[in-house]
Amino acid sequence: MQTEFHGQNDIGFIGLGAMGAHMVRHLLKAGFNLHVYDTDAAAVECCAILGARVCASPSEVGNAVDAVFVCLPTPETVKRVVLGENGVIHGSRVKIYVDHSTTGPSVAKEVAEGLAARQITALDGPLAGGAAGAEAGTLSVMISGDRWAFEKLQPVFKSFGRNVVHVGDGVGQGQALKLVNNMIVGANLVAAAEAILFGVKFGLSADVILKMLNASTGRSFVTEQILERIIDRKFDFGFRLELMRKDLRLCVNEADAIGAPMMVSALAKQFYELAHAHGHSSEDMTVVVKELEETFGVEISR
Repeated sequence: MQTEFHGQNDIGFIGLGAMGAHMVRHLLKAGFNLHVYDTDAAAVECCAILGARVCASPSEVGNAVDAVFVCLPTPETVKRVVLGENGVIHGSRVKIYVDHSTTGPSVAKEVAEGLAARQITALDGPLAGGAAGAEAGTLSVMISGDRWAFEKLQPVFKSFGRNVVHVGDGVGQGQALKLVNNMIVGANLVAAAEAILFGVKFGLSADVILKMLNASTGRSFVTEQILERIIDRKFDFGFRLELMRKDLRLCVNEADAIGAPMMVSALAKQFYELAHAHGHSSEDMTVVVKELEETFGVEISR
């Protein structure tokens, strides 16, 4: 659906958290005129200092620009910000909406249907790479939906993304791919940590185990990047446990809806549920390894 689109340098951005704040910085550096909104006054002020224009509500962002991008923590927040009172949907100018949050396919479709009634084109474009990728401008961006809108916004995506891919024409397909990515990371972390702890319990050095894994077929992003920091007792991947728990819940729920038996993901989710029950929701997702360490009675350390 080709939508009339004029102000290619004027864009809106809602959600200035761990990911969004870095993305806004890259967008400003690339020369875009940004209109931003967030409930966190300090985050808004930081963006204003960099040159962004501050809006009083999501609808005001939609009044100011043709394209609105959001990067928010939960599906409920996305629905409220986009479809609720003073939401993006009530903006008088907005023509294209892009969601960089992780909401799952069902919510992406629900929001897109609501926006379509107002002739607003919706793309879902979840991200991979974490806060470090957002800071470096090297995110992977998984876009699905209208291809014309995707092509029109390529310069925007490339300002903060290194791997920008249109994964399909169907709204929600980008969300599905993001859940694929996160279920692998979430399950891989607990599986790899458990295996290493088994080796440590058997008397092996965690350092030796990790070096051998990363030179063998057992290596992965988790062993090469995440566990290489955990072994130095750095639990700082940059993704809160409550968000990984949310994503694994989305994965299992979406799978149930289409009749896909996600047995491994459902089991992995329980480890994050346990860490949540023990009060670790606001900590880094890697705190789940500490839960396993307590169970084994040994640590992954040098």
